[in-house]
Amino acid sequence: MNFEADLNLTLRARYPLIYIPSDEEERVEAVINNVAKSLGRSVFIWDFVDGYQSNPNDAGAGKRNPLQALEFVDKIPKGAVFVLRDFDRFLDDVAIARKLKNLARKLKSEAQNIVILASKILIPDSLSEFFSILEFPLPNPNELKIEIEQIANSTNSDHDLRLTKQAIDDLVRASQGLSLERIRRVLAKAIAEHNCLRSEDVELILEEKRQSIRQTQILEFYPSTTEISDIGGLDNLKEWLLRRGGAFSDRARKYGLPHPRGLLLAGIQGTGKSLTAKAISHHWHLPLLRLDVGRLFAGLVGESESRTRQMIQLAEALSPCVLWIDEIDKAFSGIEGRGDSGTTNRVFGTFLTWMAEKTSPVFVVATANNIRALPPELLRKGRFDEVFFVGLPTQEERSQIFSVHLSKYRPHNIRAYDIDRLAYETPDFSGAEIEQGIIEAMHIGFSQNRDFTTDDILEAASQIVPLAQTAQQEIQVLQEWAASGKARLASRQNVFR
Repeated sequence: MNFEADLNLTLRARYPLIYIPSDEEERVEAVINNVAKSLGRSVFIWDFVDGYQSNPNDAGAGKRNPLQALEFVDKIPKGAVFVLRDFDRFLDDVAIARKLKNLARKLKSEAQNIVILASKILIPDSLSEFFSILEFPLPNPNELKIEIEQIANSTNSDHDLRLTKQAIDDLVRASQGLSLERIRRVLAKAIAEHNCLRSEDVELILEEKRQSIRQTQILEFYPSTTEISDIGGLDNLKEWLLRRGGAFSDRARKYGLPHPRGLLLAGIQGTGKSLTAKAISHHWHLPLLRLDVGRLFAGLVGESESRTRQMIQLAEALSPCVLWIDEIDKAFSGIEGRGDSGTTNRVFGTFLTWMAEKTSPVFVVATANNIRALPPELLRKGRFDEVFFVGLPTQEERSQIFSVHLSKYRPHNIRAYDIDRLAYETPDFSGAEIEQGIIEAMHIGFSQNRDFTTDDILEAASQIVPLAQTAQQEIQVLQEWAASGKARLASRQNVFR
């Protein structure tokens, strides 16, 4: 059910108090007007500065007085919808709360509704049972296409300047996840600069999208240039990913393939889990969104759940995309014993439900270092397509990792390094530790005004105590878990010590 149909049903069902969290007042109010008109109801819109504005006879009523705004509801006969902008700021007032409760009883019998528009959900516990929350979605591709075509046709009047169908599709795809107001602003900027819309304006829209995502302080738009060839080893995992390279295409939909759901990468720190998330995004040509789960949690009651819903809405609006959740074990470990009044449980429940029921092309890549700390519900089939264990690299894989890093730092001189010897002399080293050893060797060579050598790398490696030694017990537990068959091995040859 879309928002308009949902609102229509909610109004007809005589829900007295409705709460719509959205920053797009203009779009929401347009939908409310359409639905109310179809039901034969009047719409009265109030804000703190100007009071009621919709009806000339009542202009200014309740101006700078939220209690009077509610008292005005008693004066209107049956069949009206009252839209109160930013009214969430007054809900903690005891008089406002009491008046809303009184109105909630009365409005049920009079086919009238109060709709609160706010940028986020801030409902006190004393009123939570009285409100019905309706989520207003960001504009869908059809709405975006209509808006962009209207702007393009009104601006690019010259036939030679008209955008091709492909250019409009590219602009629509780039605009997904932005509000109409933001899109209008960025397109106005493009028109002001070139006096027309161009296919190259996709980059302006993408920059606006990055700013929009940064402002949420929940998701981060992560630029990805990492290729699958930049990952040493992990052949089983690479093969699995390459096989699904076209799974988000129209050809895959016509074939009947469902969208891939996601991947959980569990294993030892520094073995390439985060690198793999970046490589997936680059190889599949999908935007990469990074979620820091800790940012979902906030101090105010209900705000954490609101942020979780906002994250889901934004990820789905930007789909197809890759949603990278780094170190998910730190966020959801031991949730039963947390003294946060069940906030973590509710956030986790919302996330699990979305993972199980989502139909949008959002590919979730979650990484975890301590798989045993994760709730078992997260590992159940249906949440992720596959769970892979990423262990310490074998000698052959260490050779590949040395080759990848030396090709990056010394592409013209890689044959000067004895890669087989380096791989042999660094048992138990992770990919991150190998890279750190190379960087330390570069410091040695640089300080002596010469290029670094194989011996410099070995000297640097001798000073590094690998995690396999400092956290031997924890790694052994992880390896035993993987060896028990609870996850697929990312490498064809995993050595369990």
